[in-house]
Amino acid sequence: MIPFDRAWPYDVEMKDVYSSCPFCKREHVLLPLKPTELKDIADGAKKLLVFPCCHSRVTIIDADRDYLLMDTQVRNL
Repeated sequence: MIPFDRAWPYDVEMKDVYSSCPFCKREHVLLPLKPTELKDIADGAKKLLVFPCCHSRVTIIDADRDYLLMDTQVRNL
């Protein structure tokens, strides 16, 4: 079962990846990811993600079409 407290939604618009920030709560943040990198992550590569709004860091360990799975808890359930 996927740990939902470590999953965070994202959107791909044109060739950019956007999400809200789970740390500073800013909306529509342009993530430093390319859609081609999402396929590599889904295939097993890990990626360090630094949110440009507050410089918080997480490691993305998996991705599907809707969610990024991170190594740290990003939701309070």
